[in-house]
Amino acid sequence: MASVAFSGAAAAATAATTSRRLPASAKLSLSPSSSSSLKLLGSTPIVSRLFLNPKRCSAAPLPSRAFSSAAAATKCLASDPEQLKLAREDIRELLKTTFSHPILVRLGWHDAGTYNKNIEEWPRRGGANGSLRFEIELKHAANAGLVNALKLIQPLKDKYSSVTYADLFQLASATAVEEAGGPKIPMKYGRVDVSAPEQCPEEGRLPAAGPPSPADHLREVFYRMGLNDKEIVALSGAHTLGRSRPDRSGWGKPETKYTKDGPGTPGGQSWTAQWLKFDNSYFKDIKEKRDEDLLVLPTDGVLFEDPAFKVYAEKYAEDQEAFFKDYAEAHAKLSNLGAKFDPPEGIVIDDVPSQPVPEKFVAAKYSSGKRELSENMKQKIRAEYQAVGGSPDKPLQSNYFLNIIIVIGVLALLSSLVVN
Repeated sequence: MASVAFSGAAAAATAATTSRRLPASAKLSLSPSSSSSLKLLGSTPIVSRLFLNPKRCSAAPLPSRAFSSAAAATKCLASDPEQLKLAREDIRELLKTTFSHPILVRLGWHDAGTYNKNIEEWPRRGGANGSLRFEIELKHAANAGLVNALKLIQPLKDKYSSVTYADLFQLASATAVEEAGGPKIPMKYGRVDVSAPEQCPEEGRLPAAGPPSPADHLREVFYRMGLNDKEIVALSGAHTLGRSRPDRSGWGKPETKYTKDGPGTPGGQSWTAQWLKFDNSYFKDIKEKRDEDLLVLPTDGVLFEDPAFKVYAEKYAEDQEAFFKDYAEAHAKLSNLGAKFDPPEGIVIDDVPSQPVPEKFVAAKYSSGKRELSENMKQKIRAEYQAVGGSPDKPLQSNYFLNIIIVIGVLALLSSLVVN
């Protein structure tokens, strides 16, 4: 997964929409000169709030929303569960009008992707801690264009002040994948934000698009995060979303038949024909390499060249269900890297389905008469039940006792026929 993934072109595609959402004093230059944009970024009221935004209790008031008195007494957590749920709904609506799925996925990834498993101290170890909101990290070459993602996120942060930036970045990333048709990602929240730009990681922790040895480079970067070959390939599959612009990343064509009409600002080169749909077409297209209008970076092509990577790339090209399963697990793992959670176990905002209660073993249930069985008979039935793989607390899917009785009856009938 190269740093050019979900390129700044997707950010430009959302610029017109986000400009309508912000006051004139907060608008940013979208010219190729990033330095002028970042100078303006540092001086805007919005980004001054981006830089220093203290943690608040989950009981903080929500504009035009009312919470129960019980919620007002809630313990101070990193993020408020109810505000997380409401923010997710707003992100879903935002995606419908801005087509910003690719850049929001990239935002979450690049905040988490700085993690170094060899460093224990938080936040020096990097990871999903909201540090990407600071100018010093935004200026990293791999993060070109992500200022536009922050322009989309900041109004949500203002509205839901009891949600941390770290959680909001990952919430937006996971929601974007799901809303684009991808798998449901088992997320948890409660990430604590860093509080100052001095806590940002140094530049160079994110992957590059065209290193001399793509396979070695991918392993060097992702192994440092604690990820393996399967997770590298699965995460690379998210290139099914987005496009790249040569004037921003140095990669891709200025325009193709798939991007000339948008949506959003036209132009750039996508990895797939339907670059706002999450599926396994990325692997299929790279394997075939028949369409010159589709982008294949060195770090993409190596997935079918390196023997270890190829096993998974071939599998995902043939089996979208397997890809979705592995991708969801890898995305969730990536989103937790380096994070400090409050509460330590995290916050789950999705309803967890309750497990069915196992049927309790009652020997009389298997009696053919109304009279209660003797204790000796109960023990015999119990032993037979366990002998065929069941247990008193885990009933079998089929009634083995009835099957046994039927078999014995059939055998008895056949025997009597033979004898007669």
